[in-house]
Parts: sequence; structure tokens; C-alpha cells
Amino acid sequence: MTRCFTSECVTPAHPDKLCDQISDSILDSMLSQDEYTRAAIETTACLDFVHVMGEVTTRAEVDVEAIVRDTIRHVGYTKSEYLFTDQVRVVTTLHGQSPDIAQGVDLDERLGAGDQGMMFGYATSECPNGMPLTVNLARGLVDELTRARRSGEIPFLRPDGKAQVSVEYKDGKARRISSVVLSSQSDDDVDIEEIRRILRREVIDKVLMQDMVDDDTRYYINPTGRFVLGGPAADTGLTGRKIVCDTYGGWAPHGGGAFSGKDATKVDRSASYAARNIALTIVRSSLADRCLVQLAYAIGVPDPVSVFVDTFSTGLVDDELLAQWVRTSWDLSPTGIIDEFHLRKPGYAVLSETGHFGGDQEWEHVSGKRIESLRRLMWRSGPVSGPSRRR
Repeated sequence: MTRCFTSECVTPAHPDKLCDQISDSILDSMLSQDEYTRAAIETTACLDFVHVMGEVTTRAEVDVEAIVRDTIRHVGYTKSEYLFTDQVRVVTTLHGQSPDIAQGVDLDERLGAGDQGMMFGYATSECPNGMPLTVNLARGLVDELTRARRSGEIPFLRPDGKAQVSVEYKDGKARRISSVVLSSQSDDDVDIEEIRRILRREVIDKVLMQDMVDDDTRYYINPTGRFVLGGPAADTGLTGRKIVCDTYGGWAPHGGGAFSGKDATKVDRSASYAARNIALTIVRSSLADRCLVQLAYAIGVPDPVSVFVDTFSTGLVDDELLAQWVRTSWDLSPTGIIDEFHLRKPGYAVLSETGHFGGDQEWEHVSGKRIESLRRLMWRSGPVSGPSRRR
């Protein structure tokens, strides 16, 4: 059977990604002064206006306006012709966290979950970093696009942009790249055909594996023919609107909660990192080719109310046994997750720019002891057999 799957990614200067970075940069600044900061920071940006809002409980003193302007400069909005620069109006309406929520989190030495909800983690053996190929390719395109702009290698590029890659799969294996979409904001005085020629040569051809493209691969480069006005001057940005780009490019469900602007007592963030580590451990153990993990929480309750594992008929151990093993092998309370992955440290802004998974983050490193424990589980229970397993 032949099927096609598509994932997208956006540059750090995309309006929504800019807002993610502002929210996380404010959080980082607070955590650098007070590691027990509680925060749920939202940012919106449009035209010449940035609004930072949300709930914060912290002893830190931060200059929110300065952080907003620094972040705008960092992502590249530095020229007046972009119609959005660090000279925007900044409004801040941050207030304290609800005491009703706080009493559910501050139980004792083991924190309660900061909200209810379900969080997902995913891993696949398709690529060495445990991420889907379509995600890696789309991320590679926007990374190269951003590098070429920042270095001045392609001088006509402006900050905003996005990429999309479609891969054709046959019997579950990637066979070819069927289409590529690359849209980049650019100066007004450059011919569209010149833009397309240079972006194809200097970005796309440098990133895509040539044995995965063929004469039938379709390329859509700035397909409308004009992309001059971009960023918040053209499209309002909002924290948390690129959660599929932040995770697995559509290969796995998402619980609905964004990461950016939230401290790690919010299981939207911390449990998503833990679920990724669990899924990656199962795949790295060579006991499954793909793995999805769901963790669900009730507000004020430390331990998850449910743990679900799905290896998509590729596992050598029964999925329910894996779920039971997960419960005994991890402390999945907010405290346990925070301690294991050192989540009280600043460093979230770079994740909202470069991606939360597939890099060198602490939750991307699996424990050898857990892998050995998982393999012993298979030896004790016996491998799952049948025609549907490990095709």
C-alpha cells in the first residue's frame, strides 16, 4: 500500500513562533532568579503592538518590555521596511496565579498536577534521532533558510517563512519525497524566478536527500508569486498556535496544551517531555519500531490517572504490559519529572525556536538501566507473536 504523509515547520520569526519565544524568554528570565516561579504567560503580536498577559507567581523582577524588544531583534525584525520592529508598543497585563490552582499543586514534597489533561509522546526508528522523517526534513529546510538569512548568504531574505514536506510511504517505509513547499519572505525588488532558483539551489537541494527526490517530485517555492509583507505586520501571532510544529508534525495526537510560557508544574509541558522519553526508551530498546505514549492527569493529583502505550503492532511486548512497566519505572508526578529532567532551569526560549524534540535535550537521553529492565520484561513475558508484529 502506498500512502503520503506531510509535515510542516516554521522559521523562528513566524508570528506565532515569535510569540512562543517572547513567552519563554520571560519565563527563562524569571527562572534564572527564582527556580520556583509559576507561570502561564501568553503573548500576542500584530502590526505595531505586542501584548503580554497571563498568570505569574515569582520573586523575580524582570523587565518584560526589554525582553520583548530583545526577542524581536533576535528573530530578525530589525528594519523599518518590515513594518514590525523593536519599536512596537508593549502592553503587559500579568497577574498572580489563582490560589485555587496553587492549593492543588502545593500538596507536600510531591507536587500535584497544575491542571487536568492528556499529554502524548512519540518515537520512531525511522531516523536516528527518533523523529519522523517528514518532521526532520521540514525542520532542516527552515533551519537552513534561517541560517542563510542570518549569515547574509542570501541577502534578499526577510525573517518570516515556513516549509512543508510530503513523503510517500510504501508498506510503512519511506520511498520518495513527493512534494516540497517553501515560502520565504523576501525583498520587493527581487524577481520571483530568481528567488525560486536560489532557494531551490541554496536551501532545498542542500537539505533533501537526492536519492529521495525524482523527476516527479513537485516544488512549490513562494507559490503565490509574492511574499514581501510578513511577520506580525501581515498575520497576528499568538503563543501556542504551532503545537504540531513543536511536537511530531502530525504523526501523533496532541493533548491541546501548548508548552511555551509555562513552568514545569504544568503537565502540558513536563508530562509531554516525560512521555517522549518513555516512547524513545521503548523504541531505543529495539522492542518496537514506533511507540505512542499517553499520560493523563487530574488537577491536584500527583500521579497520572492513566498510562497508555501503543506500539502500532510493531512491539515485541504486549502494550498493556508496557504500560504497567512504565508505571513502575518512572516517577511521573510533576516533582519526579522535574527532578529527573532538571526542568527548573532556564533554557526554554531556545526550544521554542529550534524544537522541543529530536535534539540534545535531557528527555532525549534514555537510561541504559531502563532499557535493560525493558528487555528483562520481554524475557519474562515472552515476545508477542503473530503476523501483525514487526512487519
